[in-house]
Amino acid sequence: MSGLAPHPTAPGISPAAPPRRASARRAIAAATIGNALEFFDLALYALMATYIGRTFFPDDDPGVQLVQTFAVFGMTYLIRPIGGLLLGSYADRKGREKALLLSIRLMVLGTALMAFMPGYATLGFVAPLGVVLARLVQGFAAGGEFGAATSFLVERDSRRKAFFGSLQFAGQGLATVLASGFATGLTAVLSDARMTAWGWRVPFVFGLLVGPAGYVLRRYVEESPALVRARDGPERSGRTPSRGGAPSRGGTPSRGGTPSHDGMPSHGGPPSPIRSVFRHHWGGLLLAGGALMVSTALTYSLQYLPTFAIKELGLDDSLSFAALLLPGTILTLGTPVVGLLADRVGRLRIMIPAAALIGLSAVPLFVWLTHAPSFLTLALCMTVLGLLKAAYFGALPSVMSDAFPVASRATGLAFSYHTTVALFGGFTPTIAASLAKATGSQISPSYYLLAVSLLSITALVGGHRICGIR
Repeated sequence: MSGLAPHPTAPGISPAAPPRRASARRAIAAATIGNALEFFDLALYALMATYIGRTFFPDDDPGVQLVQTFAVFGMTYLIRPIGGLLLGSYADRKGREKALLLSIRLMVLGTALMAFMPGYATLGFVAPLGVVLARLVQGFAAGGEFGAATSFLVERDSRRKAFFGSLQFAGQGLATVLASGFATGLTAVLSDARMTAWGWRVPFVFGLLVGPAGYVLRRYVEESPALVRARDGPERSGRTPSRGGAPSRGGTPSRGGTPSHDGMPSHGGPPSPIRSVFRHHWGGLLLAGGALMVSTALTYSLQYLPTFAIKELGLDDSLSFAALLLPGTILTLGTPVVGLLADRVGRLRIMIPAAALIGLSAVPLFVWLTHAPSFLTLALCMTVLGLLKAAYFGALPSVMSDAFPVASRATGLAFSYHTTVALFGGFTPTIAASLAKATGSQISPSYYLLAVSLLSITALVGGHRICGIR
């Protein structure tokens, strides 16, 4: 299968030297802050869905109102693959640093629209259109964020790429803690009417304060050393030699994966990263996207659980949101630990068992929660899922990055990530809410997690057998 060969380091290019400590700290902060801001906004939208629905989607049926709100949440994910292709290609051609700066500008714009858009009572049908526009801007910006930031991290030090890559998702955990903290505090001190009127906007305004700090920080980081070397190395055009180091013949794939020629003369200049990804690395897209499925579905299932507990089980708003602090804290602190461990013992030895346990535990946890609804049960269920997610999450970014060569890595990562997120993440709350409403079964969303866990295990096993990813 063409495109499935791992590309930790291009032949003929020495591994990245360990980065200087100060430089590494700046790079980590610069790469993770934008992703944290992006995920903070996404988590807020899911947590504040009830109040956003009342503000922008008036309806006599609260269940229909919630589905409409989550439908916008999912619909705007459809633009993410487009943003991934365009901004990911920009990161591969112009540099990770420039792409990171552009993406955070766009994210701040989308957050501002969300924070200050008047409601339906003021603007009528224009109000929900404004929400859609805000989500589209955010979705396009986020499309390039993951590819550029993850590439920037894993390329700092090839010997610690699982650890450096895990910091990308640790930022997501921190964002979840902040978002659930805001939701918990605001719903504890504000009445339901005040939350609907203005309270839900407060954390979005906070997001605007983070954006400028991220922009300033990103202006003073060094470019990815691997990308600098690759611009003059054998990966310049997105092609890699065969395993023996010599080009394969006639443009056919080498045994390890990608074609060594794309039909263009070597002096014709580097091809577009987008064309390179779709011509030579479709196998990498399948591997990266497949591995991401269960993690993405679980992320948005965790975000949906507080709303599920409030709407379906009648639990207290503030306590339900507080339960999300637990998996957020686990992801923030546990994901880097798993990354360190994965660099030593192997990534798939951790990820495959974690994916299996996610699928096997989903149904019994939902059954337990629905039959014994309480804050303690909700907190324990989310703690278990948070631990399993951290175990799977830690090594995932580096596994995905190994599916693509340096010169087209940001493009491949961004497109595979956001296509998968659009299909298996953005619509997860909508699917969960719709399943519960259509079937009348409160445990029906758990079957979705079971199905996607099997798909991710299949992708990981295929990546190991076909191209030796470990």
